[in-house]
Amino acid sequence: MTAQETATQEPATHGVTLSDSAATKAKALLAQEGRDDMHLRIAVQPGGCAGLRYQLFFDERMLDGDASRDFDGLKVVVDRMSAPYVQEAVIDFVDTIEKQGFTIDNPNATGSCACGDSFH
Repeated sequence: MTAQETATQEPATHGVTLSDSAATKAKALLAQEGRDDMHLRIAVQPGGCAGLRYQLFFDERMLDGDASRDFDGLKVVVDRMSAPYVQEAVIDFVDTIEKQGFTIDNPNATGSCACGDSFH
């Protein structure tokens, strides 16, 4: 078997990191829904006032070219078009008086809108 054949058989991975608190929250949300057949998908789509918008959702599909990583039993999936935009991004979950929800710290973002909903 050649190195190229081996590489095509190994699942692709991505450079997104999920914090322990984000993994715990995502797994709790899936358990609350009684779903163990879904993974967390992060995607980048055109939109928002800065040009690109994150989408973070649970998905049961695996698409051609998807890259995935496992975080303590939770699979995080990124499609091949979004992967370059979120390389080395960190997904966290914050729960404070000021804010509750998932956050994305992305070193690839060169700027964002005032509301923080989109980036470029």
